[in-house]
Amino acid sequence: MGSTFKTVEAIGLSLPGVQLGTSYGTPALKVGGKLLARLREDGTTLVVPVDPVNRDFLLRLEADIFFLTDHYRDYPWVLVRLPRIGRRRLREALEEGWRLVAPKRLRAAHDLA
Repeated sequence: MGSTFKTVEAIGLSLPGVQLGTSYGTPALKVGGKLLARLREDGTTLVVPVDPVNRDFLLRLEADIFFLTDHYRDYPWVLVRLPRIGRRRLREALEEGWRLVAPKRLRAAHDLA
């Protein structure tokens, strides 16, 4: 178990419209010009968008994988410990993030359900 940013890239780039880029000087994935995920400076933590209601559940039920810092507390993002997340769970998190940030026309054209 465990993932790296190479795993994030492989999964992310398989999603419609996702491109590799940078954010705050670190590798990132973007869709429609919006941030989908970025690697934090430590090289092992991923930042992904999340539904605020779901975030509370993630933080309680999967605290070994998902966490927050004070910086992200008031934003719809969650931090992911890449060494602790498997490929399947990572795909689910990235797909959820994609649904939240992808442009409406792209979401309509590609149902990921």
